[in-house]
Order: sequence, then structure tokens, then C-alpha cells
Amino acid sequence: MNSKERILATLNHRQPDRLAIDFGATATSGIHVLAVEKLREYYGLDRHPVKVIEPYQMLGEIEPDLAEVLGVDIIGAWAKNTIFGFANENWKGFKTFWGQEVLVPGNFNTTSDKNGDLLMFPQGDMTVPASARMPKSGYFFDAIIRQQPLIEEELNPDDNLEEFVYITDEELKYWDMLIESSLKKGKGIICNFGGTSLGDIALVPGLDMKNPKGIRDVAEWYMSIIMRADYIHAVFAKQTDIALSNLKKIFKVVGNRVDAVEICGNDFGTQNSLFCSPETFEEMYAPYFRKINDWVHENTTWKTFKHSCGAIVPLLNNFIDAGFDILNPVQINADGMDPKFLKENFGDRIIFWGGGVDTQKTLAFDSPFDVEKQVLSMCEIFSKNGGFVFNTVHNIQANVPVENITAMIRALKIFNH
Repeated sequence: MNSKERILATLNHRQPDRLAIDFGATATSGIHVLAVEKLREYYGLDRHPVKVIEPYQMLGEIEPDLAEVLGVDIIGAWAKNTIFGFANENWKGFKTFWGQEVLVPGNFNTTSDKNGDLLMFPQGDMTVPASARMPKSGYFFDAIIRQQPLIEEELNPDDNLEEFVYITDEELKYWDMLIESSLKKGKGIICNFGGTSLGDIALVPGLDMKNPKGIRDVAEWYMSIIMRADYIHAVFAKQTDIALSNLKKIFKVVGNRVDAVEICGNDFGTQNSLFCSPETFEEMYAPYFRKINDWVHENTTWKTFKHSCGAIVPLLNNFIDAGFDILNPVQINADGMDPKFLKENFGDRIIFWGGGVDTQKTLAFDSPFDVEKQVLSMCEIFSKNGGFVFNTVHNIQANVPVENITAMIRALKIFNH
């Protein structure tokens, strides 16, 4: 099989010739820019500044030469604009806190505050308040909450819909050209067209907005799920209508050249429990996700991708019933997320995209031997009867020992041999 055939077999629960692999196709299956540089150096690849293609988490570009070494089978067709609202274009040099020279988008404009932390601005506009901060000892950005005073009787759901707009002809042309160029790489393709992730906490603060209105404080948003259910329903209903309108237009342009689409990135679990009950999910989220997923399945061959960290076993049937085809990142170290249990009970109904190695402990802190052992074990469990795209549990972080990352790659090659 070639990479495209391998991905299609995997996504349709057929046994591929070898494991399908993803490194860098999504914002939750990527590699920090520092780790990318270390990998390029380790494998003797051309040394040059790595592009930061996702500046919020400081994820690095996986160029074709590194993708070949890593055995990548699927690539991401990313939206033109980053989470901060500026485009990935007009690249310029930037020196990070940790001393790495990288390339960042032209409107990646920052200043330092009195503590020496790095401040990021929506759409690169430094005349408005910053929307994110990177601590001087940190490796990625955190959202700055810019919640305006809430006046209950003046709350308007339209304020939380400002960023959800109908797609333009220019954007449709962008997607058409991007998908066409991506096809030439001979890989599977996953896209995030945007607008379908309901209540995603990474998006609620409005990092790309100069003056976000509505409910933009994360804690306030979570409380509103219970306290202001009618408000949230109004936001989700209109957002879904806009999303479906956009997906219909996008499909007319890109068709079935795309293999998977990211629908939802919001987390519903903690390390050891849920923070959204199955009942709340069914009441607040499922009707809208089902509407989106149903349209996708009735009109396209795309598979729909659901990201949620945490101990989410009690929600997996709900995710499946809502029409999600793919679960990421498969947090195998969270309570109840036993790989054998997951595969035996859900493996014929959902694709596991991730779960290949525990990034919190094993990959970050254990020995290369331990990494290789766990990778081989996870591959053995999850690979049976297809339905498994290998990736780590969420992104590979900055200071993970390169020896551990390469031990993971070595184990994959052993398994796939």
C-alpha cells in the first residue's frame, strides 16, 4: 500500500499492510518546534530555522524530508490563519526564550511585560490588548482572559458568534488550491475547516479577536452550560447553521479529495474524571454534533475527528452515537483508559488516533528502552483489525529527550517491518 491507501484502509477499519502514522497533521498530534529541530539534527537533515506553523502551542513544521524519516502517512491541510487571526505567511526570523532561532509568520508581533513574559496580539495588532502570554520560562502561550463586565440582562448570544462567519469565495479558492497541492504529496489528508468545534475552551477566549464580546472567561463559560443553558443553545444552534452552510460550499470545491475532517477539539475529561456528564453532553452538545456529523456522512466520504483528553470512557458511546468516527488523543494514562479495554469494547466502532505512547511520563521521563517497550505494546493492542493511526498522546513537547523520540520511531519501524 501507499500512504493514501494505508490511511483509507485504516479509516475504514480494514487491516493495512502496516501501521498508519501521523506526526504533525493536526494541532493535537504535532511536535514542538524545539523537538523538531533536535530530530532534524539527530537524523542528519538539512539544518535551518524551523517554521512555527501553530504559534499558540509553538508546533513546528514537519517538512517532507523529516516526514519520510518518521514514516508519516497523513498530512494536515491547515487553515490560512492561525488561532491568533494572522496568516501563516511572510515568514521572518525570531529568537525564542530558549535560544532557538525559528521562523514565524510576519504578523507574529510580540512585546514583553514587566515580568519579562512574552505577549502576543490578536491579528498582530499591537495597538489592542494582548490575547496570550508565554511565561519567560515557558515554551508555549496561554490565553489571556479579556472578559468584559457581564450585565446579565444585556447578554446576547450573537456576541459569542462574532468569529463564526460565512466562508468567502477567496477562502474557498484557498482550500481548493491547498488540497490540490497536498494531493501531490501522495499522503492521506486531514483538514480543519473551522467553525464546527462547539464550546472549545481554546477558542472561547477569542484569541484572534481585538475586542471579544460575550462570555469569554473559561470558568464563566463552563458555569454557563448549567446557568445559562438557553444562551449556550442559541450560540450552538446558530454556529451549527453557519458551519453546515460552509461545509456545503467547501465540499463543492474540495469534494472527496479529503480523507478526514477535524470537527471538535473541546475536552470533556480530566486526568481521573469527567467534567461533562453523559446527560449534559446529550442535552447540550450531541444534537448539534449529530447534525454536523450526519451531514458529513450523508454527503461525503470524510471521517470525522473528535479530540478530547482525559478519562472519557463513560462518554465514548455518546461520541459514537453523535457520529464521530475518530477519537484523539486516546489518553491511555487517564483513569479507565486501558488500551485493551478500549480496543475490545470500542475498536470496531471508532478509530483510535493516538495512544501510541504516554507523553506525560513514559516519553518525557523514562528510558529509551521503556519507550520502545510501551510503543510496541500499544501497537500490538491497537493495530488489530485496523482502525488505529499511530500518534503520541497529544503533542510531543519541547524538552522530551531526542533519544526517547527516536526510540519511539525505532519501535515503529520494528513493528512495521
